[in-house]
Amino acid sequence: MLRFPKLVALAAGLASATGFAPLGLWPITLISLALLLHLVRTAPHGRAGFARGYWFGVGHFTLGLNWIAGSFAYQSAMPVWLGWVAVIALSLYLAIFPAAAMAVSRALSARLADWGFAAAASGAWIITEWGRATLFTGFAWNPLAVAFIGAAQASRLVGTYGTSGLALLLAASLWLVTRRHIRPALAVAALPVGLTLAAVATAPALEPVRPIALRIVQPNIGQQDKHDPSFDAVNFRKLEEQTGAPMATPRLVLWPEAAIPDYLEEDANARLRLASLLGPKDLLLTGGVALEYNTQGDLIGARNSVFALTPKGMLMGRYDKAHLVPYGEYLPMRPILSAIGLSRLVPGDIDFWPGPGPATLPLPGFGQVGLQICYEMIFSGQVVDAQHRPDFIFNPSNDAWFGIWGPPQHLAQARLRALEEGLPIVRSTPTGISAVIDADGQLVQSLPYHQAGAISAPLPPARAPTLFAQGGNILPLAMALLLIALAIATRRALR
Repeated sequence: MLRFPKLVALAAGLASATGFAPLGLWPITLISLALLLHLVRTAPHGRAGFARGYWFGVGHFTLGLNWIAGSFAYQSAMPVWLGWVAVIALSLYLAIFPAAAMAVSRALSARLADWGFAAAASGAWIITEWGRATLFTGFAWNPLAVAFIGAAQASRLVGTYGTSGLALLLAASLWLVTRRHIRPALAVAALPVGLTLAAVATAPALEPVRPIALRIVQPNIGQQDKHDPSFDAVNFRKLEEQTGAPMATPRLVLWPEAAIPDYLEEDANARLRLASLLGPKDLLLTGGVALEYNTQGDLIGARNSVFALTPKGMLMGRYDKAHLVPYGEYLPMRPILSAIGLSRLVPGDIDFWPGPGPATLPLPGFGQVGLQICYEMIFSGQVVDAQHRPDFIFNPSNDAWFGIWGPPQHLAQARLRALEEGLPIVRSTPTGISAVIDADGQLVQSLPYHQAGAISAPLPPARAPTLFAQGGNILPLAMALLLIALAIATRRALR
């Protein structure tokens, strides 16, 4: 098997990605990680450890991010085949992060017991996964913890990146068993099992229930129809149909990201048209676009926004997306890239501008809502305004152009945010998967992909702030440093 270690590492990386949605084959992920640890532990030197970790990462990200290729089918500026070039190029970059983790752990492994190597690898993985989510605007999609969402309660304590490190420790315990190190295997497994049990036992108390009636709309508007003006009337009828008739009780009506083509701040008639769908005590949160002008009145930018609209057609608040998608909502190095024929994936020639960051919007009668638009939801520790903690988070999204794999992966990452923050999350998307997620990361209700419908449900209660909500990513990074320090101390003791 070790005759071609890089090829084996590539195959293990491909297999490891089957643990993510929609497949959910997490035992294969554990086995693949155990194989990776064996490959790195037996590497002759640090450079070989880096190479084996790198090819594992290439396979891991190429399969896990295959949905990106499909997004190129919904624009005409670039050929569809370029989508797979983008997936492979991105994977070749992202693979540097697991490779760095493996190189560090291999470099520390001289005179180190196998269990100490496992501790170093786990700590290094936490740090590099956090780095992947942070450097160069970050790309936090599919942290390892997402494959284990059903048993990720430790995220309340050490967040997503800490939970990823715990998953690697579980894989290490399997590897240690194959080497007949039973007691070290049990010791290594004790930390993830112990932290998971501790997180369950110390779950913060549920806060008083707010009697809020939600109406979550999923109109099933495909990406191919979304930006076609000839479909504007049809699309509005779909939104109107799923919004339903007003009820005796107030409703918070939730529409997807960029649900409407109208510029609500500039078009009073458009506001009144939306308001006509609401009852006298309803409120609408809808995705839309806000335009930016210079002092001469020239259009110079746009914002991907959420607007709060009253039954009288008044705007009572706006949130602007802060973490924009490079090459999607803006084109980096536009003068150079546009000159060679590249374009952003979202139609239009004017780039979106970022907002200031997580915000909490007061909604009279409906409490405090935190807002995170689509892609923003994947960034652990960056989704809540800590100074103004909301009662829940609204995550309007547009996953209509991300194929079969993208939407369930996005949903799984939203579930992790709910678990980390102890807050319910409400998602509305054009084609799915729209959902109500409780403060424990569990799905309360959801709508299937590519099915029109609406969810009428009460808002689940929030929990008091979790340990992670209070400490943020300092906690997983501290755990990572402790694991590495433990490995180094053991190394010195064995000299």
